[in-house]
Amino acid sequence: MTIHGVNHLTFIARDLDRTAELLVAGLGAIEVYDSEDKQFSLSREKFFLVGGVWLAFMQGEPIGRSYRHVAFSVEEDALAEYENRLRRLGVEIKPPRPRVSGEGLSLYFYDYDDNLFELHTGTLDERLKRYLR
Repeated sequence: MTIHGVNHLTFIARDLDRTAELLVAGLGAIEVYDSEDKQFSLSREKFFLVGGVWLAFMQGEPIGRSYRHVAFSVEEDALAEYENRLRRLGVEIKPPRPRVSGEGLSLYFYDYDDNLFELHTGTLDERLKRYLR
């Protein structure tokens, strides 16, 4: 018996269409499903693929901000372009947190419903090597 990896991540959004625009235009996500007027789960939902990861967004009332987030791997030279796209879409870009050199760079942003996302350039191996020095 083995866990094979992450199956999907689910987030809550007030306006699924607005969130879809952010994900597709901002992150290059592919929208693969919209339940529209059908309800198979707790509420209307949309599914996306981002970097091969299935993200589910369900219509509802978000619960507020925290540091809980999902991070996607990106190349360092792509961070500036992602930041430009996201700023044009009006999301809040967070100042970077303090880091030690060697653990990669990050771009943190809140979506329209206070879900926190990170675009990160480092890997787990790089971070462990840096922290274990």
